[in-house]
Amino acid sequence: MDIRKIKKLIELLEGSSLSEIEIVEGEESVRLSRAMAVNSAPMMQHALPANVQAAAWSAPGSAVPAAAAALSPVPVEAEEEAVPEGELVRALMVGTYYSSSSPEAEPFVSLGQRVSEGETMCIIEAMKMFNQIEAEASGTVVAILVENGQPVEFDQPLFVIR
Repeated sequence: MDIRKIKKLIELLEGSSLSEIEIVEGEESVRLSRAMAVNSAPMMQHALPANVQAAAWSAPGSAVPAAAAALSPVPVEAEEEAVPEGELVRALMVGTYYSSSSPEAEPFVSLGQRVSEGETMCIIEAMKMFNQIEAEASGTVVAILVENGQPVEFDQPLFVIR
């Protein structure tokens, strides 16, 4: 098998979610696989409240931070921003939101801009693929709910069109 074909297969494997690929051509075969972590579950990080961060592990030799042990549970109020009424344009995939085609380019849309159905509003990068998100309705952009370079989740609201 040609080395160029093998290099191309490596590129395809790196650009996909596959963990292993095997190709057989006649009597020749190539098998490529990625090393997967033993525990590949994503690690969750939790931030301490601001008043605990500075003193968090100040008690030498203690398993529980002194400041954290003294705190009683406090209900956390969800801070939901007021989203204007209108047609929501949502992320179609998990990825990174980009408001323009390059850092030097003008954003696809801005607040108060009139958009037509099918017009490109942003790009979401997912696995090195750039996917255009289009307006699902015609109207005026009344809210942009994400910032350039911000990670977005599937079905997360990005814009409001009225």
